[in-house]
Amino acid sequence: MEFLSSGIFWAYLGAALAALLSGIGSAKGVGIVGEAASGLIAEDPSKFGKLIILEALPGTQGIYGLLIAFLTILKLNVLGGDPVAPTLLSGVLIFAACLPMAFVGLFSAISQGRCAAAAVNILTKRPNEVFKGVSLAAVVETYAIFALLISFLMLWFIPLNLGM
Repeated sequence: MEFLSSGIFWAYLGAALAALLSGIGSAKGVGIVGEAASGLIAEDPSKFGKLIILEALPGTQGIYGLLIAFLTILKLNVLGGDPVAPTLLSGVLIFAACLPMAFVGLFSAISQGRCAAAAVNILTKRPNEVFKGVSLAAVVETYAIFALLISFLMLWFIPLNLGM
């Protein structure tokens, strides 16, 4: 259990959770929309172009989580060939900085998938009004962007040598 007192462990755990949970949320959200869209595509393949917009919306949270994970790895200079081991305090703070994107990414992607799936019904009944449904689903995106922003800002301002 010695690894629990390692800053690099906590930093990597945060990066992994940001990518993992946001990715799970996006996969679930995109799947929800895909299930709703499949029936309409079978009946009217010409609506595929509008459906793909709805399908893509919940996928952005996975991209945001991956971005936070990548920024964490860059902060630790893992890709530069000479990794920097943060102190325990810095590692725990990096872990904490990744959590907003991890959890908001997970839950907002699933919620956005449900909202976009409901917008498939708009496309079915009133095709000219579909972008109202896109707008409703896009509002959920706002919270994922807020989480991305706060995780980014927290990561940016955490020094790697706190508590020395």
